[in-house]
Amino acid sequence: MQPPCLGACSGSLAVPVPLRRVLYSGGAPPRASVSCAAGGGKASPRGKDNVWSVDNDRAAAESARAPKHRRRRRPGGRRLPPPPPGKRKGKDAGSRVLVSGAMLMEVETVLQTQEPVIRPSWDTFSSSLSGIWKGVGAVFSPITAEMEPVGVGSKGEYLYDCYTLSHIEKAAGSGHGSEIRRKTNWVPINPFGEAETQISVYDGGIHDASSGKRTVDLPAYESFDLKRSDVLDEDTFGMEPGIVFFEDGSYSRGPVDIAIGEYDESKYFLSPTYRFEQCLVKGCHKRLRIVHTIEFNEGGANIQIVRVAVYEEKWAAPANIHVEDDTPAELKPFSQRNRIKPSELTGSWKVYEVSATPIFSDETRELEGGAPFVYLCMETIKKRTLPESSVFFGEEEMLDMQDVTVLWLPGGVTAYVDVDKEGILCIGVGWYSEEGINLVMERDYGTDGRLREVRSKTEVKRRWNQPVH
Repeated sequence: MQPPCLGACSGSLAVPVPLRRVLYSGGAPPRASVSCAAGGGKASPRGKDNVWSVDNDRAAAESARAPKHRRRRRPGGRRLPPPPPGKRKGKDAGSRVLVSGAMLMEVETVLQTQEPVIRPSWDTFSSSLSGIWKGVGAVFSPITAEMEPVGVGSKGEYLYDCYTLSHIEKAAGSGHGSEIRRKTNWVPINPFGEAETQISVYDGGIHDASSGKRTVDLPAYESFDLKRSDVLDEDTFGMEPGIVFFEDGSYSRGPVDIAIGEYDESKYFLSPTYRFEQCLVKGCHKRLRIVHTIEFNEGGANIQIVRVAVYEEKWAAPANIHVEDDTPAELKPFSQRNRIKPSELTGSWKVYEVSATPIFSDETRELEGGAPFVYLCMETIKKRTLPESSVFFGEEEMLDMQDVTVLWLPGGVTAYVDVDKEGILCIGVGWYSEEGINLVMERDYGTDGRLREVRSKTEVKRRWNQPVH
């Protein structure tokens, strides 16, 4: 079983404190940064008070009126690189939004209040998950949402896409029931990057007269023997603490507790790193997996998003039956797909939500093999509005890094890590399709570092007219 914490963890849990995002700057590797005013954060030295100034009294009055939780700061922004000569600015018709602030979601009508639902069956979940899955994958920057290299080719060139083949099967495990074993092979491809950003340097592309753009003619999935290719990862997991699963094969994996405690400067080199894997399923034969790798530095006071990996996979055959399948996979690499637009997610949505809330009790943990969950469902109509800020590809403007919350990725995918005013850390993923359906999985952590709630949502875009009263 792969441990939820991939780094060295130390320190006891601290008193609940609010989290806040901070601006990234400096020469360190680019990572999306979120910060909290935890008890483990390093305090800044105070200067001597000026007894002859009324500023001290004014500051004391402001402190007394300040809310319990500190709101986000809005320091100066980070300037994006200027667009190439002759390239249109961001708000022209050909621009694409890459990152933005959080979208506002408000409830318009409650159609069904929260009601308990039956806990999903592990056997049904593992059966839905098992099989041979063909897929594509890519890695994106947590700051700019641009594609990042996944490998290096034989000529030393960076490769930006990959084909994957996953073999997932249920096996008898030790302890609590069966376990799931996954082995993924992969082949990296595409030295040209995302089609709409780097295609101008490629001379062998295909020109699309309807759009006026050129596309790269990448090798097909069937041109590789992925069964004999390199192994990307091997993983085994069961009903581990922190996993929330559903019978259609969707799930959310991550730690139950995040190391948040007193910051010891002598152990500055320790950065607990966690892996959050969330999977959405569409029609039981197609699924999307997004893996966030996040560091919690300075006792949890500084949160940095290290990596965002996305995989879209299609079920091909049963895991325990050998089937010769010559059918084309019809999998388009992420670099050849259009990015989702914020306007596609605005408006009214009918939302069916299933939430899982952990119960922390030593007695039940010994019986269940992990923290048990209470499942509830509800149905609402919600309205989603555009974020306050958004950044267009190639646009030369100031960007407040505190507002970088949502990554707008190719293939209808959204990924976001946000901290609200109450200090709740939310790690979420979304998958929008042209049919007007948006699948969402969100994972919340409280200011004490404990898992608070996991939500699975099916959102249907409201395209019917308002009833006449």
